[in-house]
Amino acid sequence: MRETVYLETSFFSFYFDERPAPAIVARREWTHQWWTCRRRHYELLTSTAVLDELARGRLPHQQPALDFALSLPTMPVADEVVEIVEAYIAHRLMPRDPVGDALHLALASFHKCDFLLTWNCQHLANASKFAHIRRLHAIMALHVPALVTPLELMEDSTDETR
Repeated sequence: MRETVYLETSFFSFYFDERPAPAIVARREWTHQWWTCRRRHYELLTSTAVLDELARGRLPHQQPALDFALSLPTMPVADEVVEIVEAYIAHRLMPRDPVGDALHLALASFHKCDFLLTWNCQHLANASKFAHIRRLHAIMALHVPALVTPLELMEDSTDETR
C-alpha cells in the first residue's frame, strides 16, 4: 500500500503563484517538480477544509488552485477532528484560527496520513514545534504525520535503494 499524503492549502496556492520574488519562484518550481515527478508514488488526499479555504481566497490564481484541489479525493471534517482542533488551541500548539493550520494538522492526524505536505513553515513544517506536537499527540493517542515540504519528499538521486 502506498503512503498517504495530505495536501494542505499552501501546496495548491504555490503551484499557481506567479509573484516574481525568488523564494516564491523556487517554491513554485519545487511544487511543480514534486507534482510531476513524485506524486505517483503516493496516495494523495486533500480536505473540504482546503476547498473552503481556497474558495474564500482572493488571489489571482484562486480558481485554478481550487479546480486543482477539486481533482483529488477529499476528507470531510468530522466532529472528532473539531475536538482535536480545540485541544490544539487549548494547549497553545496552534493559533486560535480554528479553520487554519490546526484543522489541517488535525485532519492529517485523525485520518492517519503518513505525510502532511505544506509550505507553511511557521506552524506546520517547523522542526521547533514538532516535539510539542509529538507530546500532545501522545497524550491524545493520535497518529503523528510527518510535516514536510515538497522539497523534503523529492527523490534523492544518490539513493540507489529506491
